[in-house]
Amino acid sequence: MRKAEGGTRNRACGRRAVGPAPRTEPGPVVPRSAFRVPRSLLGVALLALVSIGCQGDGRTPLVIYSPHGRDLLTLLERRFEQLHPDVDVRWLDMGSQEVYDRLRSERANPQADVWFGGPATIFAQGAGDSLLEPFRPSWAEVIEPHGRGPRDLYYAAYETPAVIVYAEQAVKSDEAPRDWDDLLDPRWKGKILIRDPLASGTMRAVWGMIIERGLQQTHDTAAGFQWLRRLDAQTKEYVLNGPLLDQKIVRQEGLVTIWDLPDILLSRRDGLPLGYVFPNSGTPVIEDAIAVVRNARHRAQARAFVEYVGSVAAQLAATREAYRLPARLDLPVDSLPPWAREVRRVMQVATVDWDLLAERGADWMRYWDQTVRGHGR
Repeated sequence: MRKAEGGTRNRACGRRAVGPAPRTEPGPVVPRSAFRVPRSLLGVALLALVSIGCQGDGRTPLVIYSPHGRDLLTLLERRFEQLHPDVDVRWLDMGSQEVYDRLRSERANPQADVWFGGPATIFAQGAGDSLLEPFRPSWAEVIEPHGRGPRDLYYAAYETPAVIVYAEQAVKSDEAPRDWDDLLDPRWKGKILIRDPLASGTMRAVWGMIIERGLQQTHDTAAGFQWLRRLDAQTKEYVLNGPLLDQKIVRQEGLVTIWDLPDILLSRRDGLPLGYVFPNSGTPVIEDAIAVVRNARHRAQARAFVEYVGSVAAQLAATREAYRLPARLDLPVDSLPPWAREVRRVMQVATVDWDLLAERGADWMRYWDQTVRGHGR
């Protein structure tokens, strides 16, 4: 299982994902110095090894960097390869911030063809760093105008809401936090786990919403950062990745967290006892984007994949099988599964100035890391 920012998988020669093995609970402790290999170099080396070992396959490799996790990536990989049997889709699953950092480090020698997934705000940073190549898919006009990146550099594929999550076996539904400020209640002190915001586009969006909320109320960011300090005082741990976060909540190492809806729905489908709440005052709904990497080695195949992801067939498959809210505005309501219709009905969307977040979010996160993390009160 797993959506965004989770573990990845490795499969046989000529197939699928490349990159590190799944991120799971640690085994015996081994000194880090014994394996101190830069992650970017490790990924490049693994890509090279896969390429060398699969030279006889004959298909064109299409390398995708994505935080979307195996459920969605496997689904689209198989559907796309059925339509394009001459293409071998290989994906590397990592946090959205990690994708951005990796693409920057590889800018002179791109290893990826497609960047698939992450808030449009981080894609805007990638556009400013010349990491993306213009491509206008045929479905561009059926996306919200704000979901269309400048100069056709990226487009929203899905809408991803953030929700408050709780351990169902320990917290009754009527006792779970109902809104953001409820997380500051003393009863949750030491019982909150948070996905590390420095690597998570989802958490950066939530933090940005909180800071902007204070900015709107007081014309200063101090109120938002003070709120985050209070939450830091409540927080037991900042967790490295999404799947581990889910597992820790299920094991009741913490009772409450904040995470994205698709991952929680996939986890519930797989039997994990996780409950969730749409905050009463509104939740940030992330424009989850896709783009062709600049100077991609397999440009034609990359464009074909972007075109496919936004197609009616792929949007409905992702909604029905991987709990993704489609970004397309032209899909008939009755074509959507019941869960998606219910989300559209009950979810209150928070007002977020995504342009401001794209402009100032990186500075805000640096300030949070230096002055808020571990300084809660």
